[in-house]
Amino acid sequence: MTTDLIDRVLSIAPGSHLDQLRRHREVARDNIEKAYVALFEPVNTTEVSSLERFAIARFVTGLHGPLVLGTHYAKALDSAADRSDIVAAITAETAAGKTTGPYGTYPEGPLSSENKAGLIYAVSLENRSVLGEKLSAALEHAHLLVFRPRDASKAALDALLAAGWSTAGIVTISQLVAFLSFQVRIVEGLSALAAHPAANNLNDRLPEAASATA
Repeated sequence: MTTDLIDRVLSIAPGSHLDQLRRHREVARDNIEKAYVALFEPVNTTEVSSLERFAIARFVTGLHGPLVLGTHYAKALDSAADRSDIVAAITAETAAGKTTGPYGTYPEGPLSSENKAGLIYAVSLENRSVLGEKLSAALEHAHLLVFRPRDASKAALDALLAAGWSTAGIVTISQLVAFLSFQVRIVEGLSALAAHPAANNLNDRLPEAASATA
């Protein structure tokens, strides 16, 4: 039996109860791994480089919180980056971007009563000079998608285009953030089951029951 990334970051041993729970949904499990490979081991990295992919992943998983997942992407970024100042800048921006959500502003209408103020994240000037305008814009857009998706707009996409991202690159950034958010939920759910074995009979509630094709 082969293991996948989630098995490895959570140290799930073959044949263990958590392994059996995961293999109860073998197709979903395989699709999650295939999505990971497609996004982080693509044949073509012209539009979004490996460094950019792992920088965004380190940032997003750091914002969400699961330490083991953040550690995985931190190590991957360290391997992909050829400059330690880039790694340090991503680490600093991850800490600066942490907040709670969702929040933001709905268009004028019945949902406006649910408008909520929150951090409008921007990369610091110091780290912007290290990361460059393109990656900085990607981090800011990722933060928007994680914490205030209701504020997503044409203007937000135009900001990415102005920073140098292609349309294909923007699509990949959105796919990365969606996948990482889903991956975070899986790791959090499995971690909770590992910490509370009595709850393992609730395996039907694992996020892997949902589609992994986001």
